[in-house]
Amino acid sequence: MTERKPLILIANDDGFEANGIRSLAQMVAPLGEVLVCAPDGGRSGFGCAFTADHPLRLIRREPIGDVPVWSCSGTPVDCVKIAIDQLLDGRIPDLVLGGINHGDNSTVNNHYSGTMGIAKEGCMKYIPSIAFSSCDYNPKADLSPLTSYVQQICRMVLQHGLPKGICLNVNFPAGSSFEGIRVCRMTWGRWVKEVDKCHHERGYDYYWMVGYYENDEPEAEDTDQWALSHNYVAVTPTNIDVTAYDYMKTLEDYIS
Repeated sequence: MTERKPLILIANDDGFEANGIRSLAQMVAPLGEVLVCAPDGGRSGFGCAFTADHPLRLIRREPIGDVPVWSCSGTPVDCVKIAIDQLLDGRIPDLVLGGINHGDNSTVNNHYSGTMGIAKEGCMKYIPSIAFSSCDYNPKADLSPLTSYVQQICRMVLQHGLPKGICLNVNFPAGSSFEGIRVCRMTWGRWVKEVDKCHHERGYDYYWMVGYYENDEPEAEDTDQWALSHNYVAVTPTNIDVTAYDYMKTLEDYIS
């Protein structure tokens, strides 16, 4: 009996037509059987949100080569949920991938990112999961230089798996060549000046959510921001369990 190829489910938060997801599907097609289910439009910043207040639609789209493509009217997490429930004939993916995102998802962006929401959703279903993002915000960027790294990381995870409750956040610097891969931690930083207040000519105020990122530890060499600023691919293992174990005993003492 012929052994089945690994089943790889891909979603994103830039929409099914985005260059990043099309590039990723082509990169990993040699590694297994691939299915794309992605939002029908941009859903950046949706994190782990899912839809509970209205019904969703699934539409079959033009394939990417031999890779079938579906769009969903919901969030990136909705795409993972609905693909596993409705499109895979009872099979569970061997790998869930998010991306390739057009924009950096390192540091605290991890918590806002729909791309990371995909990886976290797969991880919460005990499926090895990876989010891929590029610091090149150009929606038409040539992402082919990422191919060997994407394939290397996916092959590693397909071979060795990932521990329960851990997914990978992979960020690429902008550019056509890289110094290598660095396994690193999330940088402590924050967004500042996040609200731009404007006044409409009809007499009311309105607001744009914008902001600037401040790295609070620019000299630390073990962080994802340091890796990216020095042209390394940053791979950050991310926990689903957010319990602050180191603080539990102190908190118990305070409460008692």
